[in-house]
Amino acid sequence: MTTADLLHPVLLHHIVNSLQWQGLRPLQEAAVEPLLAGEDTLLLAPTAGGKTEAAAFPLLSRMAAEGWSGTSVLYLCPLKALLNNLLPRWERYADWLGRRAALWHGDVTASRRRAILAARPDVLLTTPESLESMLVSRNVDHRAFFAGLRTVVVDEVHAFAGDDRGWHLLAVLERLTHLIGRPVQRIGLSATVGNPDRLLTWLQGSGAGVRAGRVIAPDLPVAATATAATPPPGEIELDFVGSLQNAATVLAALHSGEKRLVFCESRQAVEQLGSLLRERGITTFLSHASLSADERRRSEEAFAEARDCVIVSTSTLELGIDVGDLDRVIQIDAPSTVASFLQRLGRTGRRPGSIRNCLFLTRSGDALLEAAALLVLWGRGWVEPVIAPPEPRHIVAQQMLALCLQEHQVGNQNWPQWWNGLDPFGRSATPIIRHLIDQGYLDSDSDMLYIGPEAERRFGHRHFMGMTAVFVGAPEFTVLLGRDELGRVDPALLTEEVQGDRRLLLNGRSWRVTYIDWRRRRCFVEPAENGGKARWTTGGWAGLGFELSRAMREVLLGADPPVKLTHRAAMRLAQEREERSALVHPGGNVILRDRHGDDLRWWTWAGFRANATLAATLTEVVDPVQRFDDCQIRLRANLTRDEWRKLIADADQRLCLPEVNKKALDGLKFSEALPERLALATLASRLADLDGATAVLQGPTRFVQT
Repeated sequence: MTTADLLHPVLLHHIVNSLQWQGLRPLQEAAVEPLLAGEDTLLLAPTAGGKTEAAAFPLLSRMAAEGWSGTSVLYLCPLKALLNNLLPRWERYADWLGRRAALWHGDVTASRRRAILAARPDVLLTTPESLESMLVSRNVDHRAFFAGLRTVVVDEVHAFAGDDRGWHLLAVLERLTHLIGRPVQRIGLSATVGNPDRLLTWLQGSGAGVRAGRVIAPDLPVAATATAATPPPGEIELDFVGSLQNAATVLAALHSGEKRLVFCESRQAVEQLGSLLRERGITTFLSHASLSADERRRSEEAFAEARDCVIVSTSTLELGIDVGDLDRVIQIDAPSTVASFLQRLGRTGRRPGSIRNCLFLTRSGDALLEAAALLVLWGRGWVEPVIAPPEPRHIVAQQMLALCLQEHQVGNQNWPQWWNGLDPFGRSATPIIRHLIDQGYLDSDSDMLYIGPEAERRFGHRHFMGMTAVFVGAPEFTVLLGRDELGRVDPALLTEEVQGDRRLLLNGRSWRVTYIDWRRRRCFVEPAENGGKARWTTGGWAGLGFELSRAMREVLLGADPPVKLTHRAAMRLAQEREERSALVHPGGNVILRDRHGDDLRWWTWAGFRANATLAATLTEVVDPVQRFDDCQIRLRANLTRDEWRKLIADADQRLCLPEVNKKALDGLKFSEALPERLALATLASRLADLDGATAVLQGPTRFVQT
């Protein structure tokens, strides 16, 4: 008897006869027993590694064997497009056993939602934000709807855990388990991460250490610090092209007849490259977050059906959305993490006999250096650990308000019970609750808490829809061609002075603006021949991490990535090493004084957050105006070597959090529901890298004169 024989016989029959599989993949085999036993699990596999089926087959078997009724499985994803993509598979597998799967998110029609409420599906595919909307909605009897819940599957769990959506997800799951009066099995699906055990513990929430759990990763080495004797398999090439125009020329000349997915690191670059490729006669499609859902869907569907074509995308296509069988992945410049590169690389090599491949086309010396450093880390088998952002006080405030919406009134002493002891949603949140009451976000009467007038004023529009999203979206204008929405653009494009027509670049095409509705934040356009401009404001802090910055130093010192370098890339990399030779030394960090003596820089190669921490700690030696970036910190020009040694002697024992400008609070949603000092402390803790700063301070540093 094999492990697959533990699955329901009807399901097993269809796996063999309908899918015509000869057997399960290693991950699917390994997942059967723990999932049937109800264990919490983290399933790790590369993109297209069969993770969805590894969860679906045991859960559907258990559903049938144990007679689960009502909505017993929740399947959560970070993207609506990914849910749309997965629904047909879940519908097919569930139908084999006479069960139903359904979809619920913001694009699902009201009539379809009413049908779901009237006849609950066995499997519900949704996002955490839509799940919370169901909990707070007056149209959903959430106690009855979720009464039969047994299991929650979180797809792309790493995409949640690294930011505030992860805290939101955990908090909503704790409220859900408290609501139904029992814990539910939690299953995470993920690509390679550097800290799988910690990610599983994070996913278990209040059940960590109480419920059984295991990581299942038969196809992957998952140690964050693993050093491979040989680089992972794949056909990787690093090129230097110097400009986006040259990148378009290379793309037009290479791999004719193949299906190519091109990743860019900004929406602006996607638009510009898409336009350049179309000018060269290449069938091109675009995908990024500021295109309308309809435009993205049309692009992705057309690309999936085409052959000789290119789709240019930001990270929106990094996750497991199916765009057909790819031949090539091309990366413009470099993604910011190894994990992101692995996701993109995993889009290729799915056909039997094909291998995974990626061509890097870098546009500057900095981008070439960053790409080489990333590939050095990849070659060693290193992947970033996924770590939840610290001190999510604003999410605590949001959750308390959402709970009061859900329950209408909450006891002012027993509210921590709703999160089952999960930090930071317990008693430590009392100062935040007190502030919510003092500022009118909550009303208090007869030992009960209610939604207050200030919460109604700030968040009450459209039935508190803004309450369920934990990110602040940049203010953008909707672009309309007649009644059809094309996407959204930065308002700066509509306010800057122009000569002649005002033209936009959106979906790789130029548009002439015909009318701007300032009150409703809309602009109307008509097609134009050329001349469009694209721009979007990016929020948050840009910057590289400690490990990637350190790897850039290693590359300058001579480390080569284990990939093919074109002649252009090798020549430019040699030039970068020569020009920056004074900024690195094999014996430690460098403090470099220029020949005129008026510029002194500490080349730490420690990343933005570590340098921010060092600059905040060493205010006596840091230049107060031009301070730091990813690689260096500017010091006082008159600093001597003896002063330096004295001032940093105990610096690793007195590290400070970076200072945060109050204007940065605009990017922290619900920060207005916090005392200002706590909101600033939250941002400061997220800007800091204490470990990286300590590593720099404890390493050797030498003064050098150019």
